[in-house]
Amino acid sequence: MQDISTRQVGIALGLAALSAVALYAALMLLGPDWSVNAPASCAATRCFCELPRAGSLILQPANSWSSFGYVIVGFLMIVVSQGRRWSSAMARGAASVFGVTAILVGLGSVLLHATLTLWGQFFDVLGMYLVGSFMVVSALSRWRNIRDQPAMLLYIALCAILVTVLVVAPDARRWLFAVVLITAIIVEMAFARPRRPGVKIGYYLLGILATAVAFAIWNLDQNLLWCSPTSLVQGHAVWHLLGATSLWLTFAYYRSERR
Repeated sequence: MQDISTRQVGIALGLAALSAVALYAALMLLGPDWSVNAPASCAATRCFCELPRAGSLILQPANSWSSFGYVIVGFLMIVVSQGRRWSSAMARGAASVFGVTAILVGLGSVLLHATLTLWGQFFDVLGMYLVGSFMVVSALSRWRNIRDQPAMLLYIALCAILVTVLVVAPDARRWLFAVVLITAIIVEMAFARPRRPGVKIGYYLLGILATAVAFAIWNLDQNLLWCSPTSLVQGHAVWHLLGATSLWLTFAYYRSERR
Protein backbone atom coordinates (compact mmCIF):
# COMPACT_ATOMS: atom_id res chain seq x y z
CA MET A 1 0.00 0.00 0.00
CA GLN A 2 3.01 2.26 -0.47
CA ASP A 3 1.44 4.05 -3.44
CA ILE A 4 -1.05 5.89 -1.23
CA SER A 5 -0.13 9.56 -1.38
CA THR A 6 -0.06 12.14 1.38
CA ARG A 7 -2.67 14.08 -0.59
CA GLN A 8 -5.09 11.14 -0.49
CA VAL A 9 -4.61 10.77 3.25
CA GLY A 10 -5.18 14.50 3.69
CA ILE A 11 -8.40 14.38 1.67
CA ALA A 12 -9.67 11.44 3.75
CA LEU A 13 -8.85 13.23 7.00
CA GLY A 14 -10.56 16.40 5.76
CA LEU A 15 -13.73 14.52 4.80
CA ALA A 16 -13.74 12.73 8.15
CA ALA A 17 -13.42 16.08 9.93
CA LEU A 18 -16.36 17.51 7.96
CA SER A 19 -18.46 14.47 8.82
CA ALA A 20 -17.58 14.96 12.51
CA VAL A 21 -18.75 18.58 12.37
CA ALA A 22 -21.97 17.58 10.60
CA LEU A 23 -22.70 14.79 13.08
CA TYR A 24 -21.99 17.06 16.05
CA ALA A 25 -24.43 19.62 14.65
CA ALA A 26 -27.06 16.90 14.24
CA LEU A 27 -26.56 15.80 17.84
CA MET A 28 -27.01 19.39 18.99
CA LEU A 29 -30.37 19.51 17.23
CA LEU A 30 -31.50 16.22 18.76
CA GLY A 31 -30.01 16.46 22.26
CA PRO A 32 -28.71 16.78 24.84
CA ASP A 33 -31.51 15.21 26.91
CA TRP A 34 -31.14 11.65 25.69
CA SER A 35 -33.16 10.30 28.63
CA VAL A 36 -36.42 11.09 26.79
CA ASN A 37 -35.53 8.32 24.31
CA ALA A 38 -35.74 4.58 24.88
CA PRO A 39 -32.37 3.47 26.32
CA ALA A 40 -30.02 1.07 24.55
CA SER A 41 -30.50 -2.52 25.63
CA CYS A 42 -27.02 -2.51 27.17
CA ALA A 43 -28.33 -0.02 29.76
CA ALA A 44 -30.03 -2.93 31.54
CA THR A 45 -26.55 -4.13 32.58
CA ARG A 46 -23.87 -1.62 31.59
CA CYS A 47 -22.85 0.04 28.37
CA PHE A 48 -19.14 -0.70 28.66
CA CYS A 49 -16.71 0.74 31.18
CA GLU A 50 -16.74 4.44 30.30
CA LEU A 51 -18.88 6.42 32.73
CA PRO A 52 -21.66 8.33 30.90
CA ARG A 53 -21.37 12.09 31.38
CA ALA A 54 -24.94 12.73 32.54
CA GLY A 55 -26.49 15.76 30.85
CA SER A 56 -23.72 16.02 28.25
CA LEU A 57 -24.29 16.09 24.52
CA ILE A 58 -21.85 13.20 24.15
CA LEU A 59 -22.28 10.74 27.02
CA GLN A 60 -19.19 8.64 26.30
CA PRO A 61 -16.59 10.90 24.64
CA ALA A 62 -13.72 8.39 24.37
CA ASN A 63 -15.90 5.67 22.87
CA SER A 64 -17.58 8.21 20.58
CA TRP A 65 -14.56 9.98 19.10
CA SER A 66 -12.53 6.79 18.69
CA SER A 67 -15.31 5.58 16.37
CA PHE A 68 -14.04 8.03 13.77
CA GLY A 69 -11.19 5.62 13.09
CA TYR A 70 -13.70 3.74 10.93
CA VAL A 71 -14.75 6.96 9.22
CA ILE A 72 -11.18 7.89 8.34
CA VAL A 73 -10.32 4.50 6.82
CA GLY A 74 -13.66 4.44 5.01
CA PHE A 75 -13.02 7.75 3.29
CA LEU A 76 -9.46 6.65 2.51
CA MET A 77 -10.81 3.52 0.82
CA ILE A 78 -13.05 5.66 -1.37
CA VAL A 79 -10.33 8.19 -2.23
CA VAL A 80 -7.78 5.50 -3.07
CA SER A 81 -10.21 3.45 -5.17
CA GLN A 82 -11.04 6.49 -7.29
CA GLY A 83 -7.41 7.41 -7.84
CA ARG A 84 -5.51 7.10 -11.12
CA ARG A 85 -3.22 4.37 -9.76
CA TRP A 86 -6.03 1.90 -9.08
CA SER A 87 -5.05 -1.36 -10.78
CA SER A 88 -6.83 -3.93 -8.65
CA ALA A 89 -9.18 -6.68 -9.79
CA MET A 90 -11.55 -5.27 -7.18
CA ALA A 91 -13.97 -2.97 -8.96
CA ARG A 92 -13.79 0.70 -8.03
CA GLY A 93 -17.50 0.67 -7.22
CA ALA A 94 -17.16 -2.31 -4.87
CA ALA A 95 -14.22 -0.65 -3.12
CA SER A 96 -16.25 2.52 -2.65
CA VAL A 97 -19.19 0.54 -1.26
CA PHE A 98 -16.86 -1.10 1.24
CA GLY A 99 -15.61 2.35 2.20
CA VAL A 100 -19.17 3.60 2.72
CA THR A 101 -19.94 0.64 4.99
CA ALA A 102 -16.85 1.45 7.07
CA ILE A 103 -18.01 5.06 7.38
CA LEU A 104 -21.47 3.92 8.47
CA VAL A 105 -19.92 1.66 11.11
CA GLY A 106 -18.13 4.67 12.59
CA LEU A 107 -21.07 7.06 12.47
CA GLY A 108 -23.42 4.44 13.89
CA SER A 109 -20.98 3.77 16.72
CA VAL A 110 -20.87 7.48 17.53
CA LEU A 111 -24.67 7.61 17.67
CA LEU A 112 -24.73 4.75 20.17
CA HIS A 113 -21.99 5.98 22.48
CA ALA A 114 -23.00 9.63 22.32
CA THR A 115 -26.66 8.97 23.14
CA LEU A 116 -26.87 5.45 24.64
CA THR A 117 -30.33 5.22 23.07
CA LEU A 118 -32.07 2.31 21.40
CA TRP A 119 -32.13 4.11 18.05
CA GLY A 120 -28.41 4.83 18.40
CA GLN A 121 -27.86 1.13 19.02
CA PHE A 122 -29.82 0.31 15.86
CA PHE A 123 -27.52 2.40 13.68
CA ASP A 124 -24.45 1.02 15.45
CA VAL A 125 -25.39 -2.59 14.68
CA LEU A 126 -26.64 -1.68 11.19
CA GLY A 127 -23.17 -0.59 10.13
CA MET A 128 -21.66 -3.81 11.47
CA TYR A 129 -24.20 -5.87 9.50
CA LEU A 130 -23.45 -3.92 6.32
CA VAL A 131 -19.73 -4.65 6.62
CA GLY A 132 -20.23 -8.30 7.51
CA SER A 133 -22.68 -8.79 4.63
CA PHE A 134 -20.22 -7.21 2.20
CA MET A 135 -17.50 -9.64 3.26
CA VAL A 136 -19.83 -12.63 2.93
CA VAL A 137 -21.07 -11.61 -0.51
CA SER A 138 -17.56 -10.74 -1.71
CA ALA A 139 -16.39 -14.24 -0.78
CA LEU A 140 -19.42 -15.96 -2.30
CA SER A 141 -19.15 -13.89 -5.49
CA ARG A 142 -15.53 -14.80 -6.07
CA TRP A 143 -16.08 -18.47 -5.15
CA ARG A 144 -19.18 -19.00 -7.29
CA ASN A 145 -18.26 -16.43 -9.97
CA ILE A 146 -21.39 -14.35 -9.35
CA ARG A 147 -21.67 -11.25 -11.55
CA ASP A 148 -22.02 -7.73 -10.17
CA GLN A 149 -25.78 -7.24 -10.47
CA PRO A 150 -26.82 -10.57 -8.87
CA ALA A 151 -24.17 -10.00 -6.19
CA MET A 152 -25.68 -6.60 -5.40
CA LEU A 153 -29.15 -8.15 -5.13
CA LEU A 154 -27.75 -10.84 -2.84
CA TYR A 155 -26.11 -8.15 -0.69
CA ILE A 156 -29.36 -6.19 -0.41
CA ALA A 157 -31.31 -9.34 0.47
CA LEU A 158 -28.83 -10.39 3.16
CA CYS A 159 -28.81 -6.90 4.68
CA ALA A 160 -32.63 -6.83 4.66
CA ILE A 161 -32.78 -10.16 6.51
CA LEU A 162 -30.28 -9.02 9.13
CA VAL A 163 -32.05 -5.68 9.67
CA THR A 164 -35.36 -7.48 10.09
CA VAL A 165 -33.83 -9.70 12.77
CA LEU A 166 -32.32 -6.61 14.39
CA VAL A 167 -35.76 -5.01 14.67
CA VAL A 168 -37.57 -8.17 15.80
CA ALA A 169 -34.89 -9.57 18.12
CA PRO A 170 -32.37 -6.83 19.03
CA ASP A 171 -30.80 -8.95 21.79
CA ALA A 172 -29.49 -11.35 19.14
CA ARG A 173 -27.35 -8.64 17.55
CA ARG A 174 -23.95 -9.64 18.93
CA TRP A 175 -23.98 -13.37 18.31
CA LEU A 176 -25.60 -12.89 14.91
CA PHE A 177 -22.83 -10.52 13.83
CA ALA A 178 -20.29 -13.06 15.05
CA VAL A 179 -21.96 -15.74 12.90
CA VAL A 180 -21.88 -13.46 9.84
CA LEU A 181 -18.22 -12.53 10.38
CA ILE A 182 -17.06 -16.10 10.98
CA THR A 183 -19.00 -17.28 7.91
CA ALA A 184 -17.29 -14.60 5.82
CA ILE A 185 -13.84 -15.65 7.04
CA ILE A 186 -14.44 -19.37 6.44
CA VAL A 187 -15.85 -18.91 2.93
CA GLU A 188 -13.08 -16.46 2.03
CA MET A 189 -10.19 -18.57 3.27
CA ALA A 190 -11.50 -21.96 2.13
CA PHE A 191 -13.15 -21.16 -1.20
CA ALA A 192 -12.69 -17.58 -2.45
CA ARG A 193 -8.98 -17.00 -1.78
CA PRO A 194 -7.76 -19.67 -4.27
CA ARG A 195 -9.73 -17.81 -6.96
CA ARG A 196 -8.09 -14.44 -6.27
CA PRO A 197 -4.89 -14.27 -8.37
CA GLY A 198 -1.94 -12.52 -6.75
CA VAL A 199 -3.83 -11.77 -3.56
CA LYS A 200 -1.68 -11.09 -0.48
CA ILE A 201 -3.20 -13.27 2.21
CA GLY A 202 -1.00 -11.73 4.88
CA TYR A 203 -3.22 -8.66 4.96
CA TYR A 204 -6.30 -10.77 5.65
CA LEU A 205 -4.57 -12.80 8.36
CA LEU A 206 -3.34 -9.63 10.05
CA GLY A 207 -6.90 -8.31 9.90
CA ILE A 208 -8.15 -11.45 11.65
CA LEU A 209 -5.43 -11.06 14.28
CA ALA A 210 -6.39 -7.41 14.87
CA THR A 211 -10.02 -8.45 15.28
CA ALA A 212 -9.08 -11.20 17.74
CA VAL A 213 -7.00 -8.82 19.87
CA ALA A 214 -9.77 -6.22 19.69
CA PHE A 215 -12.35 -8.77 20.84
CA ALA A 216 -10.15 -9.75 23.80
CA ILE A 217 -9.88 -6.09 24.81
CA TRP A 218 -13.66 -5.67 24.29
CA ASN A 219 -14.26 -8.46 26.81
CA LEU A 220 -11.85 -6.95 29.34
CA ASP A 221 -13.69 -3.64 29.06
CA GLN A 222 -17.17 -5.17 29.11
CA ASN A 223 -16.41 -7.26 32.21
CA LEU A 224 -14.68 -4.31 33.95
CA LEU A 225 -11.35 -6.14 34.11
CA TRP A 226 -9.68 -3.20 32.34
CA CYS A 227 -11.68 -0.27 33.53
CA SER A 228 -11.14 3.32 34.60
CA PRO A 229 -14.62 4.82 34.14
CA THR A 230 -13.61 8.51 33.93
CA SER A 231 -10.45 8.06 31.85
CA LEU A 232 -10.23 9.03 28.19
CA VAL A 233 -8.20 5.85 27.65
CA GLN A 234 -10.88 3.16 27.29
CA GLY A 235 -10.61 -0.46 26.27
CA HIS A 236 -13.68 -0.09 24.10
CA ALA A 237 -12.05 2.84 22.31
CA VAL A 238 -9.07 0.59 21.57
CA TRP A 239 -11.55 -1.98 20.20
CA HIS A 240 -12.78 0.70 17.78
CA LEU A 241 -9.29 1.61 16.59
CA LEU A 242 -8.24 -2.02 16.14
CA GLY A 243 -11.53 -2.73 14.35
CA ALA A 244 -10.82 0.13 11.94
CA THR A 245 -7.31 -1.25 11.40
CA SER A 246 -8.79 -4.67 10.64
CA LEU A 247 -11.13 -3.20 8.03
CA TRP A 248 -8.25 -1.39 6.37
CA LEU A 249 -6.20 -4.59 6.25
CA THR A 250 -9.18 -6.42 4.73
CA PHE A 251 -9.44 -3.69 2.11
CA ALA A 252 -5.71 -4.04 1.41
CA TYR A 253 -6.27 -7.77 0.91
CA TYR A 254 -9.11 -7.21 -1.57
CA ARG A 255 -7.12 -4.53 -3.35
CA SER A 256 -4.06 -6.76 -3.78
CA GLU A 257 -5.94 -9.09 -6.15
CA ARG A 258 -4.67 -8.77 -9.70
CA ARG A 259 -6.79 -8.82 -12.84
